[in-house]
Amino acid sequence: MSHLGLKALRWTCAPLAELCPRQLYQSLALRAQVFVVEQACVYLDPDGVDLLAWHLLGHDDATGELLASARLLPPLAKGPDHLLPEIGRVVSAPAARGSGAGRALMQRAVLECARLWPQQALAISAQSYLLSFYCGLGFESVSEPYDEDGIVHVDMIRQPDPL
Repeated sequence: MSHLGLKALRWTCAPLAELCPRQLYQSLALRAQVFVVEQACVYLDPDGVDLLAWHLLGHDDATGELLASARLLPPLAKGPDHLLPEIGRVVSAPAARGSGAGRALMQRAVLECARLWPQQALAISAQSYLLSFYCGLGFESVSEPYDEDGIVHVDMIRQPDPL
């Protein structure tokens, strides 16, 4: 696949109720393909939190294929201990890996979160092998490594950009 840049992706950021059935299907199918099948994690992906989330989708502008997706959660969406907005279910399609789609996705996710929840820090639960990727986007580790579904993760926080 040729290098994709921000101009090659068509972005949608909307609550679940505003996604069309095709967008929802593409998002859930991509998440299952990568998280459940490829990473061999047996878990219930549609966990109820999707109902509270904004869904960021990056489609190939030429083909309509979903290449990148993330779930943007408002504060408290996962319970009273989750005080910050959170970026989760970050996924790039296998065909888009190495193209810059993942970086474009996270850059867009940070911008959308700043629009939705101005001047708030952002939380992520990062797979440990991606720590340097997330550090390059301004996130800092705030926990010791822990196991989640058989994959080592680290909690990270990104402070809001100064005004």
